[in-house]
Amino acid sequence: MVESRPDVEVRRSARRRRTVDAHREGSTVVVNIPASMSRAQERHWVEEMLQRLERADARRRPGRRAGDADLGDRADALARAHLDPVAPDGAWPRPASVRWTRPMRTRWASCTPADATIRVSEKLREVPGWVLDHVLVHELVHLREPRHGPAFRALEAAYPRSERAIGYLEGLAAGAGLPITETDGEPDEVPAQAPDEN
Repeated sequence: MVESRPDVEVRRSARRRRTVDAHREGSTVVVNIPASMSRAQERHWVEEMLQRLERADARRRPGRRAGDADLGDRADALARAHLDPVAPDGAWPRPASVRWTRPMRTRWASCTPADATIRVSEKLREVPGWVLDHVLVHELVHLREPRHGPAFRALEAAYPRSERAIGYLEGLAAGAGLPITETDGEPDEVPAQAPDEN
């Protein structure tokens, strides 16, 4: 997928001596430069600042360009960091596959413990990395705990930003008018082999 170049507005300032900075105003990138810069220096700094903003976006929104393999690698790193230490045998089960899927109507993601597959809604490509990480940890926990009971919640809390991420997702769903809930039912309502979708 080739992304189009954003609109760029260069603002020259006589008060600015050496520094260059950039920020977004809507869909436009504003690059602030000293008035004394040549056109060649301006072109250089515009390109440099666009690249810096792109790198910053990639850090903040890791799902934006991530493929299925990237998602799988991220899930594995999260399992190593947060779930292996709490696993009874020192190793959390790994999913057979983790992949992006078309937006789900009522779920952010889903896990089918029977075949160890995790699917993540494309709607999460634009969320901050710590929110995506919570969703992945949530689904990884389902590989051992299919229901949302107390044991599940304790394991989910191994990811330190879970509570904050849940609040972010609730706000996102409410703001967009999405019928997405945090869980898929009470623990005793979910059949043991049913796919978990949230």
